[in-house]
Amino acid sequence: MPVKIVVCLLVGYLFGNCQTAFFIGKAHGIDIRRYGSGNAGTTNAMRTLGRKSGMLVFLGDLLKVLIPGMLLRYAIFPDEPYVILLCEILGFGAVIGHCFPFWMQFRGGKGIAVTAGAMLCVDWRLIVFVSVFALIVYLTRYVSVGSLFVVVLFPTYIAIMYRNNEYWLWMLLVALLYTVSGVYMHRANIKRLLNGTENKIGQHVKVEEAVAAEETTDGQNRSEEE
Repeated sequence: MPVKIVVCLLVGYLFGNCQTAFFIGKAHGIDIRRYGSGNAGTTNAMRTLGRKSGMLVFLGDLLKVLIPGMLLRYAIFPDEPYVILLCEILGFGAVIGHCFPFWMQFRGGKGIAVTAGAMLCVDWRLIVFVSVFALIVYLTRYVSVGSLFVVVLFPTYIAIMYRNNEYWLWMLLVALLYTVSGVYMHRANIKRLLNGTENKIGQHVKVEEAVAAEETTDGQNRSEEE
């Protein structure tokens, strides 16, 4: 089992390194990390590149853990009694890979879409949480509030629904790691929420301005190098 845990963490981390927001940003001629919040995730992509690009980022980040997680659960280890735990571990590895990608100087996103994908690998009923997340964001206009709700409710769900599973304690501990990661990655958002300065969804960065800024920055960098 220890070997499988390590392999799942590593495989998850590698899948997490697939930075959807960065690739879509580059398709628009910008480095998404230089604009808005500087985050390579759904919310910043939506603000910088528009709703369509934001949804593509969300879908890409969701699938990069959902696909390998489903393969792990139903094709690779379908008969393992602790396969759900392995899915959790693979998903957490993907969250770490998404937040701290080695090939991007460890500057990625905040891992909420990836967390959603991992949750769906564990239990399809958790899709209700995604709906509640959307409702919270719609009502409050704060993506961070919905995100924190998801990472806090995940271990609560595991604690209640899987209490009779023989690996319940380990599943709960891993679910709590998602909570710790989510809160840590949103620490600046939490401060802004408390101060009343958090950005609401719908505030945009114009792509033209972003591209112009990118070209200006690149030009300055070249001048400095020369």
